[in-house]
Amino acid sequence: MSGKLVFALSLIVLAALSRLLPHPPNFTPVAAMALFAGAVIADRKLALVVPLLALLLSDLLIGFHNTMLYVYGSVALMTALGFVLHKQRSAGRVLGYSIASSVLFFMLTNLGVWLQGGYPMTASGLVSCYVAAIPFFHNTLIATVLYSGLLFGADYLWRRRLAYS
Repeated sequence: MSGKLVFALSLIVLAALSRLLPHPPNFTPVAAMALFAGAVIADRKLALVVPLLALLLSDLLIGFHNTMLYVYGSVALMTALGFVLHKQRSAGRVLGYSIASSVLFFMLTNLGVWLQGGYPMTASGLVSCYVAAIPFFHNTLIATVLYSGLLFGADYLWRRRLAYS
């Protein structure tokens, strides 16, 4: 088995397990792993498969829900944001893209909640949906920034170690 495949499978297993272990709402490394996969896995198809397969495997145990399309779509878009980071990674860019990923997830998944009939189909209903979701956003943001820092930081240190050995 190639090193790239082992790396991808490790990310899948870690992301899936992180969703199964007890954690505060929306405090998982999935968004950070999607961004990271997009940035470091050269094969874009594989980079997209990694976080989506992690979601699917954990959803098989957690259960499926009516907003899955929006969650999976958000994660695919986060991976695509990682493609942009592929050639130019810096702490500032990783932080910015982590924040953008969190906002993207918040906007798309809560739009999905509203579109699925969770709130009245009015502008007021949409605003109510977003307002009700605000308490969950800080966990998404903190987790994505924290785990992105860990993943990209570890990758930086690993590459630096290889360069000096």
